[in-house]
Amino acid sequence: MSSIWIAAGAFVSALSIAAGAFGAHGLAARLDERGLALWETSARYLIYSGLGLILLGVVARGDESRGFDLVGGMLLVGSVIFSGTVAVLALGGPRWLGAVTPIGGVLMILGFVTFGWLALKS
Repeated sequence: MSSIWIAAGAFVSALSIAAGAFGAHGLAARLDERGLALWETSARYLIYSGLGLILLGVVARGDESRGFDLVGGMLLVGSVIFSGTVAVLALGGPRWLGAVTPIGGVLMILGFVTFGWLALKS
């Protein structure tokens, strides 16, 4: 399963770079300063989780039974929720999404904390 996390991380990282470029070039004239800052935050946190997923896949190689899939799931779902809601907010989406965003952030935090805990146990 480790190759799945490497692939997922690579795709999430590519999406992050594409989103960042789109924000800088395609949205710069359309969004206000706050919207652009939100868009940049969305792209930045996508790259963090993408790189984390790649690292997870590398570390998990040959040791698939230690909870790494739980970590990968938390990082992937958390980044989709966090970055997705922040991007929609940047584009003028409904403000109530701001209440959903922390769920993604908490999942990402728990994913990295669990990853660290598993590393200490090995």
